[in-house]
Amino acid sequence: MTDKKQDFQVSDRRRFGAEGELRTDVPVEQEEKTEQMPAPKPPPPAPQATQPVPPQPPQQAAVPEGEEQMPEPPTAEEQHEQHQAYQASGKKLDELFQSRLGAQGNYPEMSFDKVIESFYMSALIQMGALRQEGEDPRVDIIGARQTIDSLTLLQEKTKGNLTDKEQTMLQNVLFELRMAWIELTNAIAKRAVEQPVNPSPEKK
Repeated sequence: MTDKKQDFQVSDRRRFGAEGELRTDVPVEQEEKTEQMPAPKPPPPAPQATQPVPPQPPQQAAVPEGEEQMPEPPTAEEQHEQHQAYQASGKKLDELFQSRLGAQGNYPEMSFDKVIESFYMSALIQMGALRQEGEDPRVDIIGARQTIDSLTLLQEKTKGNLTDKEQTMLQNVLFELRMAWIELTNAIAKRAVEQPVNPSPEKK
């Protein structure tokens, strides 16, 4: 019985020869690639506890330098109550005058005409045009100018709100007072020019 010998074929898989040269007759096997694991992502930062922000008070409008901030006006209810109290107090005063002075104690109601008349009389007194008999005129040229300027301001602020009669009265009063003030200032300037200047005493 003959034994069948299996032929074993030994293949030389060395990639380099005996002298270290690269062999070209050996098939190059694919090297297993090591699968690289992706680097783990860092965990997201823990949310920080936010503290509630207290409500900020409303910012007030900037006040221009040199001007004072005006206080808040009274409410409509406060104004109404004050007006009623003012009228009641005035009524008590009128009754007191009437009981002591009779009909002469009647308080005249204020009107726009009386307001203009009050300014007009004040300006004439300040310019020396009105005075009690026997008194020397006392001229307040600066006060008269302020009174006239007050009437001018009143005319500008009430423009479009006056009747024809009130507008005409205000225009006539302003025209007359301005003319009187111009004449007075011209007289003061003329007197200042004509008045001789006292010479300074000579030093011995």
